[in-house]
Amino acid sequence: MASAEETARQAERKQIRGRWLLSAPALVIIFVAAIGPLFVMLAYSFMVKGDYGDVKPGQYSLDGWFSVFFQRDIFDDTVTFADAHLSIIWRSLRLSVITTLATLVLGFPTAYFIATRPRHTREVWVFLVTIPFWTNLLIRAFAMQQVIRNEGILNSLLRATGIIDQPLQIMYTDWAILFGMVYVYLPLMVLPLYASMEKLDFRLVEAGYDLYASRLAVLRRIIIPLVKPGIVAGSILVFIPSLGAYVIPRVLGGGKNLMLGNLIELQFGAGRNWPLGAALSIALMAIVMVALLFYVRNAARSGAQHG
Repeated sequence: MASAEETARQAERKQIRGRWLLSAPALVIIFVAAIGPLFVMLAYSFMVKGDYGDVKPGQYSLDGWFSVFFQRDIFDDTVTFADAHLSIIWRSLRLSVITTLATLVLGFPTAYFIATRPRHTREVWVFLVTIPFWTNLLIRAFAMQQVIRNEGILNSLLRATGIIDQPLQIMYTDWAILFGMVYVYLPLMVLPLYASMEKLDFRLVEAGYDLYASRLAVLRRIIIPLVKPGIVAGSILVFIPSLGAYVIPRVLGGGKNLMLGNLIELQFGAGRNWPLGAALSIALMAIVMVALLFYVRNAARSGAQHG
């Protein structure tokens, strides 16, 4: 019996080694292409900035991290909060959260509508949702610009109906960035929600109505708990790219309403402060990790409470 158990353990160890060997090329590629650059950025964030960009190898400093939240007066050397950086970080977080909520409000009924269609027509609706992915992000941003600019479609319709006399100034504001991100990232919310709702047993919904539950009660007590994995997945897929958005704030914000992605690019470009840009990049990744941990913990806690 002991020899048979030992043979089984050896076979299991051999199988595990084989799996590791098969996955080794993929792991190397992931490390070199994804994790490696992160370590480079982490090292840059602790280095001294060069005179004309780049960094000075072998010279280390905390100035990059210090400059993320603080600034030093060039005359009396006093330290104050870096209001510009903090306002950009706050704008990025605020717009990302609002974008996530807005896409959830718009995407939930859209996914529910698709999931309740006849099975042979659902693929057509999903196909229509995915059509924007065929177009480059920059083109979609310019398309939204044509909608909300002063002479765009939205203002033209409002003026034609007599609702407004003068065009609304939407371009180059936070509203423009918000509209653009909601438009671009809405499919990323609809698809995970639809994937969860497609598996929903709608007999439970009918049972709720049979027990005289209101529509709101059925939504709150039956539908939302069952499709919560889709809500969590969609929220993550929308929040992460919204937080690091670069193209949409650049096109629709006009360079005045910067977000974290624009601030990072500015430090590696015209600002020539690579340690600060690297520190901002790592800070952005830390914010994303905290958000992911928050979502995962809440999802696990909710799953444990519902058995």
